[in-house]
Amino acid sequence: MQSETKSSCLKRLSRIEGQVRGIARMVDDDRYCIDVVNQISAIRAALARVEDEIIKDHVGHCVEHAIMSGDKTEQRQKVSELVDALGRMGR
Repeated sequence: MQSETKSSCLKRLSRIEGQVRGIARMVDDDRYCIDVVNQISAIRAALARVEDEIIKDHVGHCVEHAIMSGDKTEQRQKVSELVDALGRMGR
């Protein structure tokens, strides 16, 4: 993973971690159900942004490296991993 992507993702994940702790407090404090659900939705969106950033990095670094290497086996492997990951993202 590129250092810029790693740094950005770690910052985002730290914020998400705080959001999750906040939801736990909300549940513990018997907050209104829809408020909790709204916060969970916000976390899902934030995680999706991290996921997108990592996928972009994978394409721009790992897949590109495989293409440049000329190694057909590595190319197939990286593309297969990408297709599998994108398939899971759609669920």
